[in-house]
Amino acid sequence: MFGRRRKIGIETERLTLRLPAHGDWQAWASLRSESRAFVSPWEPAWAPDHLTRKAFTNRVYWATRAESSGTALPLFMVRRSDRQIIGGVTLDNIRRGPSQAGTLGYWVGERFARNGYMREAIAAVVHHAFQVMDLSRIEAACLPENTPSRGVLEKSGFKYEGVAQSYLQINNRWRNHVLYANLRSDRRGRTDIG
Repeated sequence: MFGRRRKIGIETERLTLRLPAHGDWQAWASLRSESRAFVSPWEPAWAPDHLTRKAFTNRVYWATRAESSGTALPLFMVRRSDRQIIGGVTLDNIRRGPSQAGTLGYWVGERFARNGYMREAIAAVVHHAFQVMDLSRIEAACLPENTPSRGVLEKSGFKYEGVAQSYLQINNRWRNHVLYANLRSDRRGRTDIG
């Protein structure tokens, strides 16, 4: 139908990456709640209403607006075998013009970690960003001691670029982060810096 945007959906071997929908609240809130101890050491502190339906409704509206305006691509990772939400990957802070860049963020539920899902999702988002969105650079940052996150970035073709001092507040404390980038023109892969 004219004027309607096509729904974003990226398919991988085992996953569908799609925008969040209002009906996802319960599954998302349950997964986030049960994985809180697993993800909270690496994330900004949760707002008191983080898991509420109202906060999730606002998240869905934001995701729809951000995708529509081209400023972000916030996707849920849905396992195709059972349609279960297992995590999320977001390409945010998308800049056009001379930079053609975006920032990658991601999380996975604890019980789904270490199964290759995140690497699969990141590879698909990177491909989509370079081939469909015509971005040239994708940046990512994580805490220096987050060895699993650093490993998935390196295995996904991201190169270590340095350290950003007091980059983000994690658990209400300003923390340094290691910076990585994946360039469309430089797909050499893993680095040994660490």
